Amino acid sequence: MKIRIRHTTTYNYRRSVKIGPRRLLLTPRGDHDLRVFARELDCQPGVYLEWTQDVFGYVVATACFAEPASELVIAVDLLIEQSAPQWPVFRIAPGAHSYPFSYSDDEATDLGALLRPIHVDKDGALARWVEGFVLGSTTDTLSLLKDIDSGTTAAVAYRTREEGT
Repeated sequence: MKIRIRHTTTYNYRRSVKIGPRRLLLTPRGDHDLRVFARELDCQPGVYLEWTQDVFGYVVATACFAEPASELVIAVDLLIEQSAPQWPVFRIAPGAHSYPFSYSDDEATDLGALLRPIHVDKDGALARWVEGFVLGSTTDTLSLLKDIDSGTTAAVAYRTREEGT
């Protein structure tokens, strides 16, 4: 399926300001099921763009602006093709078919810091919310992941912020 993505971000300043270099990560990383056919990037005021690729394979544009401005506009237009199935079936290791499960020592080493919580849930509010997706003390892992995805999609809303606070 081919998809066109157009996105514009506009920053308005109270007065003309010098705009320092900006790293722009506006292009998805291509792989076996995602191809980037076309990419156009337009910035106002005028800009010098230096294109590189980071260690993760993402295309990075470093934008250097020559003149001060009271408005910064970054517009990207992409044409991509996604060939992944709509609902891919992922192989789940036999030891992880049921939740909760434990990682092997090798897996825990590979996952490293990802196993440490990044959010300290002192009052247990996050844990109680997540437990709402689990129907019993054990469950099928794939079903749990689907339920968490559906639940968070239903519970989280995106609101456009028209003005800064």
